[in-house]
Amino acid sequence: MIQLTENATKQILKFREESGLPEGGLRIAVVGGGCSGLSYKLDFQKEPSEKDKVFEVDGVKIFVDPKSFLYVRGLTLDYSGGLNGTGFTFQNPNASKSCGCGTSFAV
Repeated sequence: MIQLTENATKQILKFREESGLPEGGLRIAVVGGGCSGLSYKLDFQKEPSEKDKVFEVDGVKIFVDPKSFLYVRGLTLDYSGGLNGTGFTFQNPNASKSCGCGTSFAV
């Protein structure tokens, strides 16, 4: 399961509308790279792929491919708009370490 905070949900719905895919979903993927070895990738898609795990949280559809799901199972996605920075943050119980900016991690 993937969790979204209230702030993340609000921003995703706003960004989804602005992206021109008001009925689409948020793809969460893990790709190689970043200072800790793995990075998160967020994107909007109209439909899930055939083998995707699909979740719906507070009106937000989330698509995760099976390989990425191994790394993000239990993830909580948050959004911070404070003075210290703006953007999505990832609280991943599977990560053994993460970089200072919070966008890459290791398991």
